[in-house]
Amino acid sequence: MTKTTFEGRNVVITGAGSGIGRAAALQAADRGARLLLTDVNAQGLEETVALVTAAHGAVVHHEALDISNEDAVAAFAQRGFDAAGTVDIVMNVAGISTWGRIQDLQPQHWRACVEVDLMGPIHVMSAFVPAMIEAGNGGHVVNVSSAAGLFGLPLHAPYSAAKFGLRGVSEVLRFDLERHGIGVTLVCPGAVDTPLVGTVDIVGVDRSEPAVAATIGKFQRHAVSPESAAASMIRGVEKGRYLVFTSADIRAGWYAQRYAPWIYNAAMRRLNRRATALLTKVQRKQTA
Repeated sequence: MTKTTFEGRNVVITGAGSGIGRAAALQAADRGARLLLTDVNAQGLEETVALVTAAHGAVVHHEALDISNEDAVAAFAQRGFDAAGTVDIVMNVAGISTWGRIQDLQPQHWRACVEVDLMGPIHVMSAFVPAMIEAGNGGHVVNVSSAAGLFGLPLHAPYSAAKFGLRGVSEVLRFDLERHGIGVTLVCPGAVDTPLVGTVDIVGVDRSEPAVAATIGKFQRHAVSPESAAASMIRGVEKGRYLVFTSADIRAGWYAQRYAPWIYNAAMRRLNRRATALLTKVQRKQTA
C-alpha cells in the first residue's frame, strides 16, 4: 500500500478541461500540488487554468492535445519535464464513450474508444512513468476506468473493451511498480454528471428522441457530481487504495459480482432487457 501526498508534488492530469479532471485539478492544487494539465478542448483547459490560478494554485505547464496521438503526448511530457523537472503523480482522466449494438457498430467506433480510452493512458504512462522510476522518488499512477470496466453493461461493448483493458494494465502495474515505491489507483466511477454524458455516441439512435432524453435525464439525476467523484479519487491516492468506487451502487455491484453472482447476472439481464426495449422503441419510431 503506497500512500501519496499532494503537497509539493508535480501532478499530471489529463482531461483537465472539464468534469472529473477539472475537479481533480482544483482539489489537487488546493492540497499544494503543482499541476501539469492537458485536455483536447483548448478553451476548457484555459478555463481550468484560470480557475486554479484564481484559487492561488500552481499550474507549471499546460497544453491542449489529443492523448491518442503518441507523438503529441511525448512532446507534452518533454515540455512538462523542462518546466517541472520531475513528475510525481500521473492521473489519467480523459476519455470518450461510444455505445451500441454489435450489429450497428462499425470498426471506427471500436477504434475510437480503444485509441482514446486505452492507448491514450498507455501513451501518457509510457511518457512519464519510466522517468518516475529513474528518479527513485516513488509516486502514484491513477487510471480512471469505469463501472463498464467491471460489469457487462448493455450496449457498452466498445467502451468496455477499452476500460476493461485499462483495468488489466492497472492490475499488472499495481505489482510491477510497487518495488519502485509507485502506487497505482484504479478508479471505477458509476454515474457522474460530466460533459461526457452529453457527448456519448449511441450508434443508431437519435439522442433527441424523448425516450432517450428522458433516460439520460434519469441518469443525470442519479449521478454524483464531478467534485464528489474527484474527491473519492484524491482520497484513494492519499490512502494508498488500489480500487476506488465513486458511488455506493458500484461498490455493491462489485461485491455482488464476486460473492453473489446470481444477483449480478439477474441485474445485468434486467438492464439488458430495458436497454433493448428502449432501443427497439426508438429505432422503430425513427424508421416509421
